Amino acid sequence: MSWQIWICIPIVYGMFCLWYFNWRGPLTKDEIDKFLGIFSELEANKHTELSLIRKFLEDDDGNEFVMLNLIQLHEGKVLHPVTGESQSPRELLTNYFKAFSFALIKRGGHPVLQARTAGGNIDSWNAELNVGFSLTSMMRYKSRRDLVELLIDPAFADSHLFKLAAIERTISYPTQTQLSVSLRPPVAVLTILLMLASIAQNVAFLMAS
Repeated sequence: MSWQIWICIPIVYGMFCLWYFNWRGPLTKDEIDKFLGIFSELEANKHTELSLIRKFLEDDDGNEFVMLNLIQLHEGKVLHPVTGESQSPRELLTNYFKAFSFALIKRGGHPVLQARTAGGNIDSWNAELNVGFSLTSMMRYKSRRDLVELLIDPAFADSHLFKLAAIERTISYPTQTQLSVSLRPPVAVLTILLMLASIAQNVAFLMAS
């Protein structure tokens, strides 16, 4: 019975790794040209600088990255882009995030951080044009390919209406983690699997004795 419990660990963890990590390597030139051809025609992406996206995709190293988003919501109520009803910007953003999070998780990504601004700029210089933001979020993507596939996904494109209606201004840029004290999913998942297998083995032993 013991080996049957523990043999599940590499099987389940292997399935997790297939979903979580990028096994397709960096983007090819043909892929980049194809993606950008579609991307440039989408109305929802009119606020994105095409040359910056191209440079980001051409520099693809095949590794994961974290998109940092600085967000300022509209004051007061805003109109729902479909129904025309008056709603709070946070409610609209929640509608956007539901579609976004599903598409992100399906591609091996996940939220890393969400925080609200608790005060003014404590430390700032040579940043006179910094008008401030009320929210900060960070989203992990397993590859640059997954980001651009998400951006051009027709099923996800309509949800941008909620984002544009709720957000007054925003800045988003990709980052790569250099230091983190949080328990990352690959370690967390393996730890949980080992704990569950250990508990299952102990329970099986107690029931057999």
